[in-house]
Amino acid sequence: MHSNVNELFENLWQNYLEVTPSAKRVHQLLGSSQQADIINDHIALRTFNLEKIGLEKLAAHFKAVGYEECGEYHFEAKKLYAKHFEHPDRNQPKVFISELLLEQCSEQLQQIVGELVAQIPDEAVTADNFLYSGTHWSVDHASYEKLLAESEYAAWMAAWGFRANHFTVSVNALENFETLEQVNQALKDGGFLLNTSGGEIKGSKEVLLEQSSTLADLITLQFSDGPATIPSCFYEFARRYEVAPGILYTGFVAASADKIFESTNAR
Repeated sequence: MHSNVNELFENLWQNYLEVTPSAKRVHQLLGSSQQADIINDHIALRTFNLEKIGLEKLAAHFKAVGYEECGEYHFEAKKLYAKHFEHPDRNQPKVFISELLLEQCSEQLQQIVGELVAQIPDEAVTADNFLYSGTHWSVDHASYEKLLAESEYAAWMAAWGFRANHFTVSVNALENFETLEQVNQALKDGGFLLNTSGGEIKGSKEVLLEQSSTLADLITLQFSDGPATIPSCFYEFARRYEVAPGILYTGFVAASADKIFESTNAR
């Protein structure tokens, strides 16, 4: 496991860029000339609740560089459980890790996922690069479609594996923008499509967090039986409000996060 938090996030970022080419254009649209004001609020990762690769196995990599558990979230309709983690150095990004509760899914889904996970070598899970190692399995497009019919989350995991599902621009840190509405308008003017599930802006000042996101990039992926163009990763934008003078809220809002998950839906 990594011992350097900055090195870990740099690797996660480079891996994310490989399947999210639009991310650099987001920086060009929103950042100041030096782009020093593009600060990462948080990243999110997905997994399945199997002992071999469950949420805690991913969390261990962040705990190894100083992260601490700070909150838990339930998404009953999507059959997900999640936790978020924070670093004592508040300048470091927050981390949101979720897992699909397989026992609530169909036997077909459980079987497909089980066959994928069985292909992961045990030692891969504790390797330095596990959080940005992608897939450790071969999957055909028909299996992807079967998963997609039941759970977009499961299909995304089957296609993309272990990597940051999204990075998040901290709107609070931007020099050229005051509000999330202004950020969204700049993105739309720049040709980006936004996730409109639950409205372009999820949350409010009242819940201390506003969030929006692009729709995931469409990337051609080589499945075992040929190529298909599918959603990859997306970029989120978060504006946080103060819980006390000078202290920003650091948690997440389940109702908003529920809609953010849909940024990787097919379109």
